[in-house]
Amino acid sequence: MAANPQCKAHCFVFTGGPGAGKTTVLDLLAQQGFPVIPEVAREIIRQQMATGGSAVPWLDNAQYTHLMQAQSIAVWGAAPSPKAGPCFFDRGIPDVIGHIQLNHLPLNTALQTAAQQYRYNPQVFIFPPWEEIYCTDTERKQTYADAVQTYRVIYAIYQSYGYTLQVVPTGPVQQRLAFILDHISK
Repeated sequence: MAANPQCKAHCFVFTGGPGAGKTTVLDLLAQQGFPVIPEVAREIIRQQMATGGSAVPWLDNAQYTHLMQAQSIAVWGAAPSPKAGPCFFDRGIPDVIGHIQLNHLPLNTALQTAAQQYRYNPQVFIFPPWEEIYCTDTERKQTYADAVQTYRVIYAIYQSYGYTLQVVPTGPVQQRLAFILDHISK
């Protein structure tokens, strides 16, 4: 662990493989007035596609990963104050490490240090693969098998950084939301 880690205990991470329903729950939380930080990876892909850039996973994965690292750290730093109440992140800094591991890219020391130094609430909500709702789109090109492998890698990475993973049960979005709100109220 870094010498003086900074913990934003009011910031909760939603993680897991792609297409597991994280964004749907986050959208509902935003509708209820909770601060929600969107997934930087999707934002990068949208921006790159809109401008004709090449920093997308299927063209220049190294540059895409560099942008993911920088923007993940930046949004952690820009998180709302604890006075705003619980804040929810669509993925966190350790997810970038997962992307690197899954794509066999070199892991840099700065990212490892950031994952140790810039901490979220120790309780992380992980969404398991759910084949019934899985689909691809213009930004999500992974197969369902890729989603399952991503889940496994991300789970292990968050554990290795000392987070406690709460597996969000599959089911109606309201039930998933109730599960999360129940856990953060404890």
